[in-house]
Amino acid sequence: MSFVDKLKKRWQVKSATQVILILIVFTCTGSSIIPIKHLLGINSETSTPYRILFYIGVFPIYNLLLLGYGFIFGQFRFFLEFEKRFFKRIANIFKPKP
Repeated sequence: MSFVDKLKKRWQVKSATQVILILIVFTCTGSSIIPIKHLLGINSETSTPYRILFYIGVFPIYNLLLLGYGFIFGQFRFFLEFEKRFFKRIANIFKPKP
């Protein structure tokens, strides 16, 4: 089973083209964050608290970009469901355990 076939199964998508488009969306989103990081001067010499603040601050921007690029590449529905699952997992981390 190829890498693309494994991703098709994992993401429950129908075609290899859709897998490629999803990977392109992830690539574009990640690449869009890099200029923000450089603009703010975040690098390996930046103190840990500032790097943590950057990642907390960039979190909503990344998620919005993911939906935006998903829309542009015709994969909005996939990324909307992806975000819902992601935030549900995050919410479960903070739920009080009985």
